[in-house]
Amino acid sequence: MATNRTFTMIKPDAVQDNHIGGILSMMEQGGFRIVELQKVTLTPERAGEFYAVHKERPFYGDLVKYMSSGPIVAAVLEKDNAVADFRTLIGATNPANAEEGTIRKKYAKSIEANAVHGSDSDENAQIEADFFFGRK
Repeated sequence: MATNRTFTMIKPDAVQDNHIGGILSMMEQGGFRIVELQKVTLTPERAGEFYAVHKERPFYGDLVKYMSSGPIVAAVLEKDNAVADFRTLIGATNPANAEEGTIRKKYAKSIEANAVHGSDSDENAQIEADFFFGRK
């Protein structure tokens, strides 16, 4: 059953390029309500914890380095069918394959620097939100 909340973060490349406002605006225009929001810089250890599921993957080290390279903006968003609708709004991981009007088509630089993260399931949305907003 779909829930009405999801988790996102604006990644270091988009923060550095001053796209926070534009991305948040697209979220609101997409019908999402921002429930919680914080700007934070992840330590390599904390980024490693968040991406622990990828620890055995060859890209893990680069991912941790990238995600701890500068501030990110973490947010909890609310809307009916939030996870699926947000994944549609952000677009394909590879911005070259993302549809027009999506966040990644407009703001992402590459597959790696793809501007935003979006939870892939209701369960992960809750886990990820709890990770950033200190709920257990």
